[in-house]
Amino acid sequence: MADIYGENRQELEVVLDRLVQRVKEMRSELTGIFEFDPVEHILARVKSDESMREKCRRKGLPETSESALTELYDALGIRIVCAFLSDVYAMVDRIREDPEFEVLEERDYIKNAKPNGYRSYHMITRSKEGYYCEIQLRTISMDTWAALEHHLHYKKAKMGNERLIVGELKRCADELASTDVSMQTLRDMIVGND
Repeated sequence: MADIYGENRQELEVVLDRLVQRVKEMRSELTGIFEFDPVEHILARVKSDESMREKCRRKGLPETSESALTELYDALGIRIVCAFLSDVYAMVDRIREDPEFEVLEERDYIKNAKPNGYRSYHMITRSKEGYYCEIQLRTISMDTWAALEHHLHYKKAKMGNERLIVGELKRCADELASTDVSMQTLRDMIVGND
């Protein structure tokens, strides 16, 4: 079976590399302004053929390049993990202002968490070549919770006490969100005293 991206695969990887390089430049610019690095780490990927095909099936779309590249908006993905809440929003502002990224949609799951406790800032962007890229920005705490929840997700579906597990996951997410606010307050106090 041919790659769902067909002849676009190589260009997708080139575009992703360029977008990641631009995010790294923004990171460097903000480090110069703030005198500290606002980004803990950056992850990027071209969604795998298998994952994209599965998503097409789940959405009732044909498993074609056209569906993958024009109907779905996450063929490219960048995750930016920041130490503090204010760093997330500083990076969001930079991305909005940057001509490399045409921002089409934003969802603030930090201020408006999902019912299960998931928090992150999502942006759907389009490159100059017309490829969609989903950018997720989150704190270290949010990233940790999302990674652990992902590991538990498949196991909890087999359990009879799913409501209890979902409630505990939400409680953990809320505690980590509270920690993010406390850490932000501490940093603001420290930076304000410089």
